[in-house]
Parts: sequence; structure tokens; C-alpha cells
Amino acid sequence: MKPDTCDFFRDVAVMMADAARTVIRPWFRAPFDVVSKADKSPVTVADRTAERVMRAILAELLPEHGVFGEEFGLENEKARYRWLLDPVDGTRSFVTGRPLFGTLIALLEDGEPVIGLIDQAVTQERWLGVKGQKTLFTSPLGGNAQTRACHELAQAEMSCTSPEMLEMAPHEGWKVLKQNTARMTWGGDCYAYGLLALGQIDLITECDMNPWDWAALVPVIEGAGGKITAWDGSSLRADGDRTVLAAGNAVLHEKAVRMLRSSQDI
Repeated sequence: MKPDTCDFFRDVAVMMADAARTVIRPWFRAPFDVVSKADKSPVTVADRTAERVMRAILAELLPEHGVFGEEFGLENEKARYRWLLDPVDGTRSFVTGRPLFGTLIALLEDGEPVIGLIDQAVTQERWLGVKGQKTLFTSPLGGNAQTRACHELAQAEMSCTSPEMLEMAPHEGWKVLKQNTARMTWGGDCYAYGLLALGQIDLITECDMNPWDWAALVPVIEGAGGKITAWDGSSLRADGDRTVLAAGNAVLHEKAVRMLRSSQDI
């Protein structure tokens, strides 16, 4: 991807995030109906409207690109460039008034994430990752995207969105990993990955993740100094086992992978 092209695609991602933020913020802690989808996950007017406005921007500026959104599916399936959109990642937090959700925007080139953006509409925090570049973090409070230099599992702060998510795990090695870290905290969805990029969390172990859940995280985590893969250390793929392991650095990541592998028969 040429630099000028990359810059334009990055600007489009920012434009979509701005639009989604404008849609989502007025609905935070406001009365609205919550609908349960077929998989029992909730969806709201904020999710659907935010995805519609992002799709409208892509239809206007990049009509030849593919789009795969959580709420409205896939368009232009054979396009070389495909945008993955999750308008409100963490809808359960959103509907209960917790600012632990985010908008996820990713651009894939030939299936590889090259641009990723996490936007928190309420706190006005944003992480923007571009492949091969340092992640940019913007916030009213300031700060920089840089992971923590924690190299020992015993000192690591570990996180996962929910215990229920791990009921879908391919094996229970995560329990051994949990027992060998300093602490385990629950909750956060994509916001937790933003915190990992800020050095507040060291390790995230999750599963049952869709491509729109993880694609935007890859450039963000890598651009902040971290590493993100499946539990077995392989690259994340749309046809993978839906596990995600993110760590603040390659050393900690390798130790986590080894522990998950050695304990997968438990």
C-alpha cells in the first residue's frame, strides 16, 4: 500500500470514527430498547445507526472496497481491501451505562489487518494503529500508546471480558495461565486492549472472537510494542479457532503461549 493511499485510508477510518462517536454518545445512559439477536447478544439503535453511517461514508468515498460489519453483514466479498466494523464492541457494557465499550474499525489488505482503530465515544479516547507505524493515542487526559515492559507471568496483570466467554475455550489451559499471573480482572471488551496498549494491562486471553472483534486490535497492539495472536501463537485468521492472546511484549507472549500449549490437555 502506497504511503499516500495509506494516509487517505487512515483519514477515512478517522472520519468514520468521528461519525460513529457523534451517533453513539447521545444514546449513552439514555432510554432505548434492547433487542436480543439470535445468539442472545444485545443490539441497540446506537449499534445499528453507527454502522449505517460508517457504511455510508465508505459507499461515498471507497465504493469499490468490501465491508463486513457485525450488524449488516458482508458487501463486495471479492474486494482486495475490506473494512471490518463493530460499531459498539461491548454492547452489554453500553446498555448498562458502563464506559467500557468501543467502536472498532479495521482495514484488511488481502486478508491482513493494516489499519486498526479503537474509539471510546464517552471518554473520547482513541487508539489508531497503522501497520509498521507507532500507535497514536489521543485523549483529553493525554498519554502515549506504549506497552509495559513486564516479562514475567508472575508480575503480569491478566484480563478477559467475561468468564462466560471462556466456556467456549478449546481447552482449559487459561486456568493454569491465570493461576500463574499476578491478578485476573474481568470486563472491558476492546477497551481492555486499549489499556494493554497503554501499559495498564499485560496479558489478555479470550476466545469466541469474530474477525470484527480482533482485526482492529492487531495494528493497535503491535504498534504499541505488543504482540497478538491465537492461543497457539499462530496469526489470527478468519478461519482460525477464534482464540486471541495479546501481550505487552514478545517475551511475555512467548511464555504465555508455552504455558497454554503445555496445559491444553487439562
